[in-house]
Amino acid sequence: MSSAQSPLRRTRNLGASHSGTGHFWRERITAAALVPLSLWFLYAVLGLAGTNVVTALRFLALPWNALLMAAFVLTALYHAALGLQVVIDDYVHTAGSKILLFLLVRISVIAAGSVSLFALLRIAAF
Repeated sequence: MSSAQSPLRRTRNLGASHSGTGHFWRERITAAALVPLSLWFLYAVLGLAGTNVVTALRFLALPWNALLMAAFVLTALYHAALGLQVVIDDYVHTAGSKILLFLLVRISVIAAGSVSLFALLRIAAF
């Protein structure tokens, strides 16, 4: 049985959408990165439970903690955007709605990431 894909497409391992394999691996890599980051986040939250705001700010002002928190937030946002893209692709069937939802997801992720990084930088600077 012959394939509808050109030999070049089969060699490059690209599917019908030309990006499915890359998307699949980005989802898996971000999920794998979130495992240790989530364990660190859980450790940090449990360690800060019952303390005051000043203690939490001092904790996040440490460079290593600020870096891990930034990595956790950015990785989680990117992973969420990848997952929402799959949901939109699977369940939204009109082209205009898909484009609008993709833009809303991308704008929301960029806004949330920017605000989070700005807050972490402000905490670390003072």
